[in-house]
Amino acid sequence: MKFDIETYREILDTLSKNKSRSLLTGFGIFWGVFMLVALMGGGKGLQHLLRDNYEGFATNSAMVWAQQTTKAYHGFEKGREWNMTLTDVSRLRENIPELEVITPIIYYGTRNAIYGENNSNASLQGAYPDYAKVESPEIKAGRFINEIDIKEERKVCVIGKGVYEKLFPDGGDPCGERICIDSVYYSVVGLNVSTVNHGDENRVVIPFTIAQKQYNYGNNVDQIHVTSVAGVHMNEVEDRMREVIARAHDIDPTDEKGIMIFNTEVLFGLMDSIFRGVDILIWLVGLGTLLAGMIGVSNIMMVTVKERTSEIGIRRAIGATPRDILMQIILESIILTAVAGMLGIMFSVLVLQFADMGAAKGGEVYFQVSIETAFAAAALLGVLGMVAGIAPAYRAMKIKPVEAMREDD
Repeated sequence: MKFDIETYREILDTLSKNKSRSLLTGFGIFWGVFMLVALMGGGKGLQHLLRDNYEGFATNSAMVWAQQTTKAYHGFEKGREWNMTLTDVSRLRENIPELEVITPIIYYGTRNAIYGENNSNASLQGAYPDYAKVESPEIKAGRFINEIDIKEERKVCVIGKGVYEKLFPDGGDPCGERICIDSVYYSVVGLNVSTVNHGDENRVVIPFTIAQKQYNYGNNVDQIHVTSVAGVHMNEVEDRMREVIARAHDIDPTDEKGIMIFNTEVLFGLMDSIFRGVDILIWLVGLGTLLAGMIGVSNIMMVTVKERTSEIGIRRAIGATPRDILMQIILESIILTAVAGMLGIMFSVLVLQFADMGAAKGGEVYFQVSIETAFAAAALLGVLGMVAGIAPAYRAMKIKPVEAMREDD
């Protein structure tokens, strides 16, 4: 059967005779495609936004800090206060070769940073340069703390975006300017606009050696951040890390609350599992809705075939072959499905575009679907249209001219 322009006109005429029925049937496909594509784009956008919050943070890292002991050990009662020290850094480095970066951190809580007449709350932190390997800073201007700053005990700092906006409301490059914290002036050497965690924007980082002396911290440290070498999972060395530190401070090695270790691999693994679950749910909901729409198309085509029994019989009588009838019905189903589905794709892309405009961040695109997904959806529509038309087409193909004439009588 040759499909010329007259064939398509006939199909459109057939579909337009029952506009309400065709529209309602097409809406099932439209809504199914819209749900599938919009949910896929929305899910990917949410995943992108969540991953952006942790971008730059090493996925094979952990942080260790001291808390009150919860178990008695070696004559010490539970509830004992203790502190980690710089010596613990050396112990970890000597006993656990699987660790690549081992860097201590000192926190001083919220301080008041002053520049001219402007001031801002600042979360002061003392760090070594290799901390940048654990949580990669997003330096917009200047640089991060370096080894010379540590060695020469320079009074320099790297400020976060929130501190910058309050101290320098007129903008510009803050590097070289001097800000005052606790009566000490620090020269700004870098602007970090990273947002890995909520405290980043108000963070001010100074050299670890300056922090030790300025606040009489001695040998104590608040946290130790570590990363593992390539191919080694942090959970493989977590217990050994706790044991090394526990042995040096007379703490029960099984006291997980006394020596807290937060394994970021667990967090990222949980996020990946959630994302996979969301993807599966999206496909189940979208395909389920599409299947319902396909059944609706099949049912409407069955009704159409029944109403056109006499017409089909006449066509068979004047020479139309069963294959001609089969292709006619299947093509009608494909066209109805394709038109409704493509409208669903366009509408979902439009909705995702508005969502993307609301989540715009530095030109990043979040709530959109790839061209491969769009082509896959279009191919799926063609298959669904063909499948939806098979049963009605087979029924139409079986209509015999004589029986059709009798039914008409």
